[in-house]
Amino acid sequence: MTTATGSRDVPESRDVVWRALAVLAPYCPVCDVSYVVAGSAAPGRGTRFVCVPGALAEGEEPRAGAPEGEIVDWRPRRAVTTRLELTPETWTTRIELDDAEGGGTRVTITVEHEPRGGNRLVNRLQRSSMRRLVQSTVDDELAKVPDHVARLAGG
Repeated sequence: MTTATGSRDVPESRDVVWRALAVLAPYCPVCDVSYVVAGSAAPGRGTRFVCVPGALAEGEEPRAGAPEGEIVDWRPRRAVTTRLELTPETWTTRIELDDAEGGGTRVTITVEHEPRGGNRLVNRLQRSSMRRLVQSTVDDELAKVPDHVARLAGG
């Protein structure tokens, strides 16, 4: 398993940041990803979803074999963890929110990548490039936090 973590502070309150980051909206233009959530209950631990790149047209279903995910931890205003299952691998993303100085929020993102099956030798040879990819994913997600918050504020 390969893991990377990073943090950044934003001036907005934890309530605002939680709403900006933890809601599985049908389409996120910041990430250019559509989410189709199973059921109609409020999101929480056990909520299942499918995600696909780009925007789905109204009524359009995700293509067969689209990545499936699940919320595996849900602590409102504190933390959310999702697990995304792809054919050869599993990606787990954890977002933790803590109070920061001046009423802001410290956002910590941890991403884990775990290959499923495959050749152990190949996995070992790819480990350093995977470390770079996972760290880059964390850095990219942290860089998007202000854009997510700005969308919530209508900016």
